Amino acid sequence: MTFPYRDLKGYLAALDKAGELHRVGVPVDPTLEISEIVTRTVRAGGPALLFERPVRGDLPMAINLFGTHKRMAMALGVDSVDEIGARIGDLVRPELPVGWSGIREGLGKLMQLKSVPPKHVKRAPCQDVVYRGADVDLNRLPGLQTWPDDGGIFHNYGLTHTRHPETGKRNLGLYRLQQHDARTLGMHWQIHKDSTAHHAVAERLGQRLPVAIAFGCDPVVSYAATAPLPSDIDEYLFAGFLRGERVETVDCLTVPLQVPAHAQVVLEGYVEPGERHPEGPFGDHTGFYTPVEPFPVLHVECVTTQRDPVYHTIITSKPPQEDGPIGKATERIFLPLIKMLIPDIVDYDLPEPGVFHNCLVVSISKRFPKQAQKAMHAIWGAHLLSLTKLIVVVDDDCDVHVYREVAFRAFGNVDYAHDLLLTSGPVDHLDHASYQQFWGGKAGVDATRKLPSEGYSRGWPAPAVMSPAVVAQVDKRWKEYGFQ
Repeated sequence: MTFPYRDLKGYLAALDKAGELHRVGVPVDPTLEISEIVTRTVRAGGPALLFERPVRGDLPMAINLFGTHKRMAMALGVDSVDEIGARIGDLVRPELPVGWSGIREGLGKLMQLKSVPPKHVKRAPCQDVVYRGADVDLNRLPGLQTWPDDGGIFHNYGLTHTRHPETGKRNLGLYRLQQHDARTLGMHWQIHKDSTAHHAVAERLGQRLPVAIAFGCDPVVSYAATAPLPSDIDEYLFAGFLRGERVETVDCLTVPLQVPAHAQVVLEGYVEPGERHPEGPFGDHTGFYTPVEPFPVLHVECVTTQRDPVYHTIITSKPPQEDGPIGKATERIFLPLIKMLIPDIVDYDLPEPGVFHNCLVVSISKRFPKQAQKAMHAIWGAHLLSLTKLIVVVDDDCDVHVYREVAFRAFGNVDYAHDLLLTSGPVDHLDHASYQQFWGGKAGVDATRKLPSEGYSRGWPAPAVMSPAVVAQVDKRWKEYGFQ
């Protein structure tokens, strides 16, 4: 596999050719007006947008690049994101190779993995133009004010690079960035994020933390920054796996970090230990404003860009929004790994109205009593799935992606005196419903068939299903009945 897009501009050209890009050539205001245009476009299933003349900033703005499942697959270079899940499933299969065909398959996997570490280059397009010191001006970027009560201008798709001050382990993450002035940004580093851990170590050591932020990366790197990877998995290795080729990176000019060589814009700077500024409010993906809180501050000392760069951002709010297809891609891509971690799981679904962490529907092939509760506890112990507030467990003959069928099981198969599990645990930093920040109540609903060994002694009823012979007969005679 050779990835089709070298950079963001290549992806935009492919979208344009496919009829998936709309250019807006008239002046448009990044304060609220663009947000309303994009929200309407997303909810109509419309195209990616390139605002060529934002009235604030010097760069054109690309947005809604991942706003449909079709474009999300295009971004990752596949016809369906399920293809990537299948590739991962092949790699994690536990069977040992048998015979020559198995050896050949194993070698193919090793070669696939060998090709994915990032490739260091000495010169890069992202450093064609350099601004330092007093020439740094974040107002050149057309950042958005998305909602009326937002605390100011925000940059919503900046890929943030940090390193652990002691181990040197890199992290690539996606965090919102509030522009405080022409040279400083608020870093919304939530409590569960790896960059927060890096910053905490730097503060303990009394050190500045170097930071680099890349805008307008190729679509696979942009996706990889959102992926819920364990802290010991490098995002650039994952991006290389998705691309089928190594991601080119280059040394920053003023901080000891590496960034994508083909990014459109890169900010370089540092966070001082102990420094905090108020950040927010901000209309986030929960659909509500998050409150003002103190967060670290990035001092930008250097900005590098390509010639004629394009600024990339995203809008978050009450679903549906562009981040919905991104979340669905993550759900499908990580299914094999989730199943390896929790073998009880057959399939799972993260409903978009649940904004990724409020609800998870999971199917199991039930073999023993209280297996549904076992699956619930395993999910609450699994990395960022630990933030899930509601888990609904159904049998494996239920399609977890058909919510009408899930609701039928959840509403009809449950005795809440026996099948409802209530507990408490960590919740998302942005969760507004918990009575205290960072932890709150959780529920698991066992909507599976109940077994005699679970205390159900009435004999679970058989579902009312038409016989296959009659279904076939009616199919055959359908037009004879006068139907089309």
